[in-house]
Amino acid sequence: MVQPLTNSREPVFSDGKPLLEFDSVGLEYPFEKQMRRIIQEVSLSIAPGEFVSFVGPSGCGKTSILRMVSGLNPTAIGEIRYRGQRINKPLKNVGIAFQNPVLLPWRNTIDNVMLPLEIVQPYKNEFRQKKAEFIHMAQELLATVRLQDFQKQYPWQLSGGMRQRTSLCRALIHQPEILLLDEPFGALDAFTREEMWTMLQALWMRVKCVGILITHDLREAVFLSDRVFVMSARPSTIIYETTIDLPRPRTLDMELSDEFNHYFSTIRRQIQHN
Repeated sequence: MVQPLTNSREPVFSDGKPLLEFDSVGLEYPFEKQMRRIIQEVSLSIAPGEFVSFVGPSGCGKTSILRMVSGLNPTAIGEIRYRGQRINKPLKNVGIAFQNPVLLPWRNTIDNVMLPLEIVQPYKNEFRQKKAEFIHMAQELLATVRLQDFQKQYPWQLSGGMRQRTSLCRALIHQPEILLLDEPFGALDAFTREEMWTMLQALWMRVKCVGILITHDLREAVFLSDRVFVMSARPSTIIYETTIDLPRPRTLDMELSDEFNHYFSTIRRQIQHN
């Protein structure tokens, strides 16, 4: 049975310390025999259970931030620390969802969702003994995004929104501490995209992980986030930060409120005047 969502959700601060710390993080790429600065400097911290978004112009290094947090491209300038330790290799407790969900075409929905449990420790060693328990975990997540009746369908039998919902469940099945989202709904139509906001919120509230979203949709950032960071054009830095003080769970009707539109218009002005 899927547990009902609570009316509010406060981040869990077990020891009062941030989960992630960005300490003067920069980024350079080689270009025409010289180094070109992409990110000038980013310093911030993210608390356990917090959902944050990065917005800003194309090419300012937003996606690169995700790759540095994941450890796939550790930063060579400054430090990103996870629980006080510098990230210098890929982290194991990370879930990732991209704009285009990459599902294995020969696996049905529930088997795609369960894939991380077959390859990520400690679940890998326990998979045979606890398979029934893991199936139940996957079914609960699928029920949260209203896919409980599509467990046996294959990717080609699902709509784009259904495939993205499956991808999100797969990213969260191993209960990661960090969920990285790179324009996850950019390829969806406006109606489906808004529906996905509520479903992602429900999944995040269930798993209680850090969420880091890269998006060009400012309403999406306001709807989902505890804080929004606005990045400048490159060489980029954080030029504006705001806390989104709206109650959870948030509803699509909140988009019509003066408070929601105040956040949206303020963030948009910061980007336009950049």
